[in-house]
Amino acid sequence: MARRVHQAREDAEFDFILRMSSVPVLAYFVGTWPKAIEPCRTMDPVVGAVADAYADRLTVVRADITRCPEATRRHQVAGAPSYVLLKDGEAVANGTGVLTDAGMRDLLDDHL
Repeated sequence: MARRVHQAREDAEFDFILRMSSVPVLAYFVGTWPKAIEPCRTMDPVVGAVADAYADRLTVVRADITRCPEATRRHQVAGAPSYVLLKDGEAVANGTGVLTDAGMRDLLDDHL
């Protein structure tokens, strides 16, 4: 995982990262149950590359669904991996499942 990806270990940390960001936030939700582990591992380098490529105009936060239950509910995350693009705290785009690098960039470029 890239250094530009913030790790939220609990809801309070997730909310702090959102409040402190002066740019849109890509919330990347991951799961630790057996069927979610491999897809999330597949997405880690894609999300890391996006975090590096968009570093000047996007904050990326990785949140474990189990450790950040309030954020998960608030953003209506139903599976892992999931992505929610937030502008001023409001969701403007979302996605679920394994995406290619191009697919992730399309999601962002359409809404940044």
